[in-house]
Amino acid sequence: MIPYGRQEIDADDISAVVAVLQSDFLTQGPTVPLFEKAVAGRCGVDHAVAVNSATSALHIACLALGVGPGDRVWTSPNTFVASANCARYCGAAVDFVDIDPVSRNLCPNELARKLERAAKSGQLPKVVIPVHFAGLPCELGAIRSLADQYNFKIVEDASHAIGATFEGSTIGDCRFSDITVFSFHPVKIVTTAEGGMATTKSASLARKMQLLRSHGITRESVELSKDSDCPWYYEQHLLGFNYRLTDVQAALGVSQLRHLDDWIQKRHAIADVYDRELASLPLKLPLRPSHARSALHLYVVELDTSNTTVDRKAAFVRLRASGVGVNVHYYPVHMQPYYVAQGFERGQFPTSETYYERCMSIPMFPALDDEMQSKVIGALRGVFA
Repeated sequence: MIPYGRQEIDADDISAVVAVLQSDFLTQGPTVPLFEKAVAGRCGVDHAVAVNSATSALHIACLALGVGPGDRVWTSPNTFVASANCARYCGAAVDFVDIDPVSRNLCPNELARKLERAAKSGQLPKVVIPVHFAGLPCELGAIRSLADQYNFKIVEDASHAIGATFEGSTIGDCRFSDITVFSFHPVKIVTTAEGGMATTKSASLARKMQLLRSHGITRESVELSKDSDCPWYYEQHLLGFNYRLTDVQAALGVSQLRHLDDWIQKRHAIADVYDRELASLPLKLPLRPSHARSALHLYVVELDTSNTTVDRKAAFVRLRASGVGVNVHYYPVHMQPYYVAQGFERGQFPTSETYYERCMSIPMFPALDDEMQSKVIGALRGVFA
């Protein structure tokens, strides 16, 4: 079975992990700060805070921005549930903004209309979480303009998008946002096995997230509430969590970052072949605009139902039977039972729902060679023969 995504681990990655295993520190050692510095350097931002998952990063990002009961957080329905759950962990209400049918990202026009209505009813969001779906950056300039107009904060969910750019700006530099969050899950572009990172230009936000990831505890003398000459003394200032990344994981991340540019380039070369070879099939292919460069975490096709009678389930089953490990990203969050219980219902975000009914993620990873890709293309052609 050719998977839709797969991590790449080489001998240098293994050696980096072994070196930490043989060192004095397995966690809370020198390698986590080294990884943070490496990611911050790649993104061109001052601060990076490593945690054990992107979900944790989203959670502490919301907390650092003061999200709590009585607040509202808006995000895209076309995402993994963590993009919404992070607000619920804080006791805030969640709402969604429908997607653009071409980019599959949160639609700025829908956002503008929803903000105008919310302003009239006094129900504006405190934070908006745009999701760079499949690695394609959202229209950040338009979203930033709306944030300035309506006074909300922005957390970029860039779980799919390390290595992506928007209008010459590196995703993660927080040019348009307050905080950006990355994922290093095994199917992502760079992996630490499990892990996440939050980047920000704000020293105060970074420090608050650092406290929140480790029980809210500090040993910094300038932060202590009383003087102490005891070297073991520490204080808890916040109700934090055990969201720390280990040095073992960070070592893998540092090693993996060496390949980022090459892996993004290979993903684009694979996408070039897909774009060319699938153009004649009744499929809607991913948007690849000139002003933004996707990280191409996923290559998602949609069935063009006006030109084929084949339905998504039949295509999915046939492709899997052919040894092509397609997947579906995503079942709209507002249709999940938990969110239905919060009052959401089918039909509220029709573009996301229509997209879901037609979409499939086909194999996309740097080690996808010509033979494997030809098999994928041949299987897709067979579905519509």
